[in-house]
Amino acid sequence: MKTKNYVGWEEWVSLPKLNLPALIAKTDTGADTSALHAFNIQTFGKNNQMVRFGINPIDTDERFSIFCSAKIIDQRNITSSNGIAELRYVIETDLIIGDVKKKIPITLTNRENMKYKMIIGRSALDGFQISVDKSFLQTVLTYDLYKKLKNSSYRRALRIGILSLEPNNYSNLKIINAAEENGHFCEILNTKRCYLNIESDNPEVHYDGKVLPHYDVIIPRIGPSITKYGMAVVRQFEAMGTFCLNSSISIGTSRDKLAAHQALAINRIPMPDTAFANSPHDTKNIIDLSTGAPLVVKLLESSQGKGVILAETKKAASSVISAFQKLNAPFIIQDFIKDANGSDLRLFVIGGKVIASMMRSSSDDDFRSNLHAGGKAITVKITQEERRIAKQAVKAMGLNIAGVDILRSNEGPKVLEVNSSPGLQGIESINDINIASLIIDYVEKRLGLSKIT
Repeated sequence: MKTKNYVGWEEWVSLPKLNLPALIAKTDTGADTSALHAFNIQTFGKNNQMVRFGINPIDTDERFSIFCSAKIIDQRNITSSNGIAELRYVIETDLIIGDVKKKIPITLTNRENMKYKMIIGRSALDGFQISVDKSFLQTVLTYDLYKKLKNSSYRRALRIGILSLEPNNYSNLKIINAAEENGHFCEILNTKRCYLNIESDNPEVHYDGKVLPHYDVIIPRIGPSITKYGMAVVRQFEAMGTFCLNSSISIGTSRDKLAAHQALAINRIPMPDTAFANSPHDTKNIIDLSTGAPLVVKLLESSQGKGVILAETKKAASSVISAFQKLNAPFIIQDFIKDANGSDLRLFVIGGKVIASMMRSSSDDDFRSNLHAGGKAITVKITQEERRIAKQAVKAMGLNIAGVDILRSNEGPKVLEVNSSPGLQGIESINDINIASLIIDYVEKRLGLSKIT
């Protein structure tokens, strides 16, 4: 039954800007301001002007949660019906009751096990008459509306953390700027300063003596020197339910050159012939597995061209291998693709799509084309085969975002490496494209946020 201008002592309402299409609320003329019962209430953003909170909107399912964010308009001391005073954050949002839509202030308070997730105060009931002996006089909604949230036009501010040791790195600063332009809050978390409280029911990440608040998104940009610890930190955020742009498992696979090439082989993705052995007795045999010198010898966790050596002869290869073995440094050897002429392709992949590419060439007599090793970059037109192989390689590693390095050989394109923390500066400048903004767009899509209109 729907009666114009009348509400019962309990009514179905919706708060569309908070992504809450259906709530059962209790009317309360004893309170002036409406209240929303929320948990994990945390401020964020510049000068802590934003608040993030969770709510269990379905009274019969406390496991189902929605996380909301809004701008703080005030803080007020509120005294509850049992006489307890509490300082609460106040937000402003749209309330819909039946055909009436109005913007109202709402206080946030954490009251566990409350039947009603919302109390509608006097100011929100202006224009209505209350029938204290009746219920649901306005439009009756249903919790089934939550099943349609993915198709809604909802946006909220996200709290994003970048795991990195380099706060002033170009890529990090561009991602922060792109996030802020989309209304989100993004900050650098020094990976080494994160420490973990590992509990089955309440995993936490601590930082500078405090428990870190909940992050909607973690973007791992972990250096090779702390790969294992960085993976542990990412795993902890995963255990806490945070969306990590690249998972700990995918980062570990891509960083371990042996595991990465095995993943490529399993998925039949072309790459330079690769060999691995642990015993010094197998030095000759491992060299013979290749097509012969010259050979490239790589440490398993090398990056940016470091720990990569070109052995011009079998004797030189044997010497390098022996040296690595004496240092207990695990390595692989690969055929040297002479056809590439000291150049490779970098394809940037986000969400299974190649969004930018460049060709990198080595400087002078250096066989490495890495920009960090002095290489130069130019624009390049890639083939459909190169595009397909890059997407397959990223999928094989389980990554959402990656830079794929491909060599052009007479036998066709071959994947050299898949980088889980690709830099943005070189490829952005060459292509005149804002990759950081595309990363944030992908994050929003994964979390079901609508685009800015």
